[in-house]
Amino acid sequence: MAALSAGRTAVTSENAKSESTFQVTMLPGDGVGPELMHAVKEVFKAASVPVVFDEHHLSEVQNMASEEKLDQVVDSMKESKVALIGKIHTPMEYKGELASYDMRLRRKLDLFANVVHVKSLPGYKTRHNNLDLVIIREQTEGEYSSLEHESAKGVIECLKIITRAKSQRIAKFAFDYATKKGRSKVTAVHKANIMKLGDGLFLQCCEEVAELYPKIKFDTMIIDNCCMQVRILLPYPIQSRSAPPAAALPAGQGDKKLTPEQCQVSWQSPGVQVWLFACVLA
Repeated sequence: MAALSAGRTAVTSENAKSESTFQVTMLPGDGVGPELMHAVKEVFKAASVPVVFDEHHLSEVQNMASEEKLDQVVDSMKESKVALIGKIHTPMEYKGELASYDMRLRRKLDLFANVVHVKSLPGYKTRHNNLDLVIIREQTEGEYSSLEHESAKGVIECLKIITRAKSQRIAKFAFDYATKKGRSKVTAVHKANIMKLGDGLFLQCCEEVAELYPKIKFDTMIIDNCCMQVRILLPYPIQSRSAPPAAALPAGQGDKKLTPEQCQVSWQSPGVQVWLFACVLA
């Protein structure tokens, strides 16, 4: 009876422990990723954060990538609902597959929104201060469609796919984000002056969605002008602290080209099933 009672106590204790901790999928990735992930684990341990990391290794440059490993990562992420990853390097060499493992991971989990929060660090004086900007970018179509072919010798065609459904989805996500976070303005950043049909459709979808959010100010900006203003001019909408803006971009535009130096950069990738967070260096 004593042994049985002890066994029940152990099971009960184990169940209580599992209910009080949360599983998070971890992918150290490449480059500084493993070092950053080690630091995260040390900080979480020191702070007694109730998180258990389910660690997986997926890397094309370290020969640790396969469909089996990718499926294991996806299954873990679906179970955890939250993932923390380092940078998964994408080789530029063509090896028979156009879509990288990073891209395939996004597609399998439908990680459609890339959310980057750029915010000045308190007490850190730089050329540009009081930055508080959110960049929201579609990352499953456009240049990320991975559709290329050689139509004739020496002629490569790269297809940029823009759809109404995904353009409306990313626009709605941006406006919902602005509403929930108390931001006053959404700017649709585009290249419709050149890609009149593709980015033109994205721009049209943003304008249609904007009509559903009358309390959020909406405007548009060509990507070239946006990059110049963010990195050089920094006009008042970006410097506003009371109700800072958000920027919505179609797939393939923005990313680190819009990220100022000497600031805190928070990178997220929400999808239908999983929220993915990345460790990055500003």
